[in-house]
Amino acid sequence: MLLDALELIGIAAFAASGAVAAVRARLDVFGVVVIALTTALGGGALRDVLLGVHPPTNLVTWPYLLVASVTGVVVFRFHPALARLRRSVLLLDAVGLGLFVTSGTSTALALGVPAYAACLVGMTTGIGGGALRDVLLREIPLVLRREIYAVAALAGAAVVAAGDRLGLPAGLTALAGSALIVALRLVALWRRWNAPVPKEH
Repeated sequence: MLLDALELIGIAAFAASGAVAAVRARLDVFGVVVIALTTALGGGALRDVLLGVHPPTNLVTWPYLLVASVTGVVVFRFHPALARLRRSVLLLDAVGLGLFVTSGTSTALALGVPAYAACLVGMTTGIGGGALRDVLLREIPLVLRREIYAVAALAGAAVVAAGDRLGLPAGLTALAGSALIVALRLVALWRRWNAPVPKEH
């Protein structure tokens, strides 16, 4: 029950971040909802495709679709007020990233996927929706730019995989992995940490 609630929070967080980006791109209400759905559910769909789960869980679980759609409409309607809540949206995005990465890694491990592959599946679950959002909005995906995003996701996935290898409780390692991802993401934003980029000549 708690895991389901946390996953819905993560979906709402990602849907909000996608909808905000769509509003900034001046899309209509349908476009905003589509981008919200893509951002919120895209990573989970990619996870299920990689793991051979058909049809993707996100697409046959109506609360996920409902929460993402309603979030998109709410952002479209109240975006002037939400624009002042940029920090809150970034916090929700970090929480969503943590929840999605750890759930994706745990799902892969439960299906017998090797630890290194489970980490990659978990990372893809967390960053996939955002990457699809950026492609649809004709932007270079955030994860390929300078911000510490994918690195934080991979670190949290590694915590979950290590906990599984050591036989630790799954809930504890998922919580620890999520906390690490959120902490790394927020500290990186606060300190303006960036991954190295090529030097200009």
